[in-house]
Amino acid sequence: MVNLAWLVPILPLIGFLINGILRDKLPKTMAGVIGCGVVFASFLISCGILFEHLPNPANSVVVPLFDWITVGNFSTQFAFQVDSLSLLMMLIVTGVGFLIHVYSMGYMHDDEGHNKFFAYLNLFIFFMLLLVMGSNYLLMFVGWEGVGLCSYLLIGFWFKNQDYNNAAKKAFIVNRIGDLGFLLGMLLIFKTFGSLNYHEVFEKALSFSVSDPVIVAITLLLFVGAVGKSAQIPLYTWLPDAMAGPTPVSALIHAATMVTAGIYMVVRSNVLYTLAPFSLEVILVIGIATALFAATIGLFQNDIKKVLAYSTVSQLGFMFAALGVGAFTSGMFHLMTHAFFKALMFLGAGSVIHAMGGEQDLRNMGGLKKWMPVTFITFLIGTLAISGIPPLSGFFSKDEILANVFAHNPVAWGLLLFGSLLTAFYMFRLFFLTFTGKFRGTHEQEHHLHESPSLITFPLIVLAILSAVGGALGLPALLHAPHKLNEFLAPIYKGREQIHASLQIEHHHLSHSTEWALIGITVALVLIVIFAASKIFAGYQKEGEPTAFLRKLIYNKYYVDELYDAIIVKPLMKLSDVFFDVIETIFIDGFSIVTGKLTIASGRTLRLIQTGNVGTYLFIMVVGVIVMVITTYFI
Repeated sequence: MVNLAWLVPILPLIGFLINGILRDKLPKTMAGVIGCGVVFASFLISCGILFEHLPNPANSVVVPLFDWITVGNFSTQFAFQVDSLSLLMMLIVTGVGFLIHVYSMGYMHDDEGHNKFFAYLNLFIFFMLLLVMGSNYLLMFVGWEGVGLCSYLLIGFWFKNQDYNNAAKKAFIVNRIGDLGFLLGMLLIFKTFGSLNYHEVFEKALSFSVSDPVIVAITLLLFVGAVGKSAQIPLYTWLPDAMAGPTPVSALIHAATMVTAGIYMVVRSNVLYTLAPFSLEVILVIGIATALFAATIGLFQNDIKKVLAYSTVSQLGFMFAALGVGAFTSGMFHLMTHAFFKALMFLGAGSVIHAMGGEQDLRNMGGLKKWMPVTFITFLIGTLAISGIPPLSGFFSKDEILANVFAHNPVAWGLLLFGSLLTAFYMFRLFFLTFTGKFRGTHEQEHHLHESPSLITFPLIVLAILSAVGGALGLPALLHAPHKLNEFLAPIYKGREQIHASLQIEHHHLSHSTEWALIGITVALVLIVIFAASKIFAGYQKEGEPTAFLRKLIYNKYYVDELYDAIIVKPLMKLSDVFFDVIETIFIDGFSIVTGKLTIASGRTLRLIQTGNVGTYLFIMVVGVIVMVITTYFI
């Protein structure tokens, strides 16, 4: 079955070509069926490969397609690597991607660009699968850039709105900053190891000493790429604006797949990061800072999708914090559970927006549980999961991160715990403002309120089930149950274990009593926060814009966008104006004009020697020969 791995990305590419080329001829239903069908087929093949892989998780297979690039001493294949890590990502991308495609059939049915939308979604799945399945950094980079392109196309899908175009351009440009770091890191990898293939790079890296400056430089450059793609400080500002795209885009790209590419890249490069403790500390600090910073911004946002966007940035910070303390499996575990419950909440938000006729302001909602029971129940499950309430999936993955961070540094644990409490508060604020109390919208909106069709509610139900039971893959040791995900991913850390063995580093685990105490403290505080949120927002009445200084500062996202605009965007625009006025207009245009005039003038002069007299031409030829002879023999 593993030999069919190449079909997993190729099928979505075929779907893109069919829907893209025939978009004006295919009926909407047919385009939707093709778009969903190819992704579902990829999911089924991934499941088949998984069942073949489970008896021997240590097995890692490279499936070559063809020799790709050979230049000098550099050669690489277009090949896919199938191992536990890539399989996990393949299942998430195709599984959650399929549900979002099904949802899109209902959500985008009346949109004039329906068929083009499915073509873009299929293209995104193709590039995301290239990213996670590639057997070398170069193929990962192709997928990395491809999902950036698709992000631009999908965020600006409703291109008639200039604000949406600006959001798409912002995402594309900000990601280019991070991508430059990734590219430089990749070049340094080749210079250091003479290859970009994972197997060769990681094998040669084992001969380097811990904290080798070259390894530190490589890991920091790669992390710059992750900061851009996974929206960490200071390159996080593109993701909240990316909510301009249709809601399925928000769920697919900015919750479940694309923004997790940075997490995947660091875990894939775990050997390099194990050799660079300084880089891991940087990742830890950036992750904690992002988790707290984004969580505070989410407290006072009123756009339902913006709250979820800042929640995504914050949860990505939790994942990076896990990676920063070396808990790579914990980071991947939270990546998986987050894909379930955050996709669920984005799609639930889309269901609400669909029922509200496009309204996204929380202050104009309220009491929707009466009209939308399925959306209400599934959204509640997602909210409980992200808040870390047992026994839902988010509890197990977040508890595992907090336990690992506590073992590394109790202060860092305290900061992340505070971030968890903020998460519970702003998520239940969103939940109560949306589904409880009295309806605060217009009479016309109330008249049209209804539960979404089955194409929208079916993915919500499936994702709610996954959000509820997904934590079973990572039960804590104190329950005396096997950690299935850790056993599954263990083979990809073989090089990391070799490094720890050579340095005689032992893995320290918390005692069961300490872990029980941490769980008790965390859950108790989260329940208190939820109770406080219910008292504040369950009976919410409309209010205007915030006036208190601190609240206004947070509401306006700490004016980071305005700061970037003032110190980066506007100076660059001024510099470009100077270049246009001086370099372009005076020098380049002036040089072109002068060259043109000289050409015309010389042409007018030289054409005078074209007399049409053969004798004149013979005379000039003779003079020329004489000049050549004199020049050759006498000078």
